[in-house]
Amino acid sequence: MSDTPPANSKAALRIVPGEAEIYDLMRQPETTSERVKRLQQEARALAVEQVEALEVLLMQASQLAREIAEGGDAYPVGARELAGRMASDLPTKVETLKAIVSRV
Repeated sequence: MSDTPPANSKAALRIVPGEAEIYDLMRQPETTSERVKRLQQEARALAVEQVEALEVLLMQASQLAREIAEGGDAYPVGARELAGRMASDLPTKVETLKAIVSRV
């Protein structure tokens, strides 16, 4: 008997994506408390990412509001006034969010 596989057999190799998780077989399984801590850390990281996405959107909204406020007679007076207030308020709200997230 030979140790080499027959020429027509296919290797059992597969390509996995680079971001695929690899489990360390020599590592002991997580305890429940370790898993809870890990999941809490992941949840906090995701929450921070979502707040940062909100910050970006608010800054974009502020810029759009500024453009409307400065748009002249093409926009209704009430819309221009409201947009002007939003353009000045939103950056302050973003800074407040940044300060809150930086404390975490």
